[in-house]
Amino acid sequence: MGIIRNQSIKNSISFYIGMSIGAVNTVLIFPNVFNDQPEHWGLLSLLVAYATLIGTFSSLGIPKTFIRFFPAIQEKGQLYLLSLITPLFGFLLSCLGYWVFKEELFLLLNASSLLQENFFYIFLLVFFISFYDVLTSVSRSYLDAVIPIFLNEVFHKLYCLIILVIHGFKIVDFTTFLQLYVAGFLLKFLILLVLQLYKGNLYFKLSLGALKIKEIIVYGFYVLIGGASVMFVSRLDMLMIGALLGLEQVAFYTLAFYIGSVIKVPGKSIVSISVPLLAKAWEEQNFMQIQTIYSKSSINQLIVGGLFFLCVWINIDAVFGILPEKFSHGKWVVLYIGLAQLFNVASGVNGSIIVNSKYYKYDLITNILLVIFTVISNYILIPKYGINGAAMATALSVFLFNLIRLILIKVKMGLQPFSLKTLYTVLILLGVYGISIYLPLSGNLYVDIIWKTFVVVAIFIPLLLALELSEDINKMVIDIRKRLGI
Repeated sequence: MGIIRNQSIKNSISFYIGMSIGAVNTVLIFPNVFNDQPEHWGLLSLLVAYATLIGTFSSLGIPKTFIRFFPAIQEKGQLYLLSLITPLFGFLLSCLGYWVFKEELFLLLNASSLLQENFFYIFLLVFFISFYDVLTSVSRSYLDAVIPIFLNEVFHKLYCLIILVIHGFKIVDFTTFLQLYVAGFLLKFLILLVLQLYKGNLYFKLSLGALKIKEIIVYGFYVLIGGASVMFVSRLDMLMIGALLGLEQVAFYTLAFYIGSVIKVPGKSIVSISVPLLAKAWEEQNFMQIQTIYSKSSINQLIVGGLFFLCVWINIDAVFGILPEKFSHGKWVVLYIGLAQLFNVASGVNGSIIVNSKYYKYDLITNILLVIFTVISNYILIPKYGINGAAMATALSVFLFNLIRLILIKVKMGLQPFSLKTLYTVLILLGVYGISIYLPLSGNLYVDIIWKTFVVVAIFIPLLLALELSEDINKMVIDIRKRLGI
């Protein structure tokens, strides 16, 4: 667990810096830069959403398959070759499908003229995102999640901040800005590629003879369907808002969704390094290690995610009060998405446990059911409640999906992530929220945000440490005190 703790700390630094930059971008700069034309922001969100979804299919499950088989395969060069040619084939296939069925696709998506004019950027993004994910898997398999996370969370968001400011001051028009925005994905891909080559983590053997191709393909198929289903569910709300309500509403939803989803950001550092360790633990049939990772990922993510959600929700009115009027109507989106993500992170690394186990096929059935449920709920709720309906549908889907995973792992493997510490954490969060309701306000939105956040953190953290709810967090605090001589 020392590897997880050490890299989680390093990754958390990147995530927190990236989250700060992302918050400035999404909450402050994007709404002001695109206040006159929110449909441009909506276009950016849709391009990335479609590219991520198509890229999940075109990669054919390779990123997760690579991590799963990396510990057992001796001929790494052959695995690297397979991991290159497979997503390349998927990418070319998706491009061909677009070229043949372009008109039918636009009709199905109810694509606006602005989206149609810029749809080709999606396939550039598909290529950059897909192969970046493959390179990320290579790096993570060598237990180095720090570099790809830094590039994704800090470097890329800082890059976006710079080009946003340039566009905001009218130095470049939107067309040039869009080209620069897409170029950012190319840049981080190239940097990660050069770094992996430099470290000797990437080399090829022009043969696949040592690989169990059938086993890899079967596993990749199930992972592809499962991963695509999850990605589809996570992007469906935005895609359907674009089709049913228009690009402007996509921009408004993007802002509120980001605020509600911020609580899952800290947990990414835990998940990113836990996955390759889980793959190794399954290879060795080390169930004690799996249970340890499962439990610690759950309580650590609940504590950090819960504190973040609490700080967001107690300040939600002040946050929306700062925003331009057009973007100030997503309060309930934040609540629904925030609660859903809190349950998601509290469920620990359940998805990674299933995908890396012999029960990975069960994930396919649950994912298909989830997609069906999500499509139906979005079609019912979006026309009736707008962006709030999309958030409701997403929240219900996330809750149902994680509940099914929890039950599956408990029934098939006898593992579950919760303990009395989980209950204590929830009770403390509720108690601190109750106190925050009665805090006096100054009338200045910025002062109130800082004041209420300070009080909540000042109450929560001492209780967390005194009750020793997280072994890892307590050890981290002890290490920091030793280094500072406190």
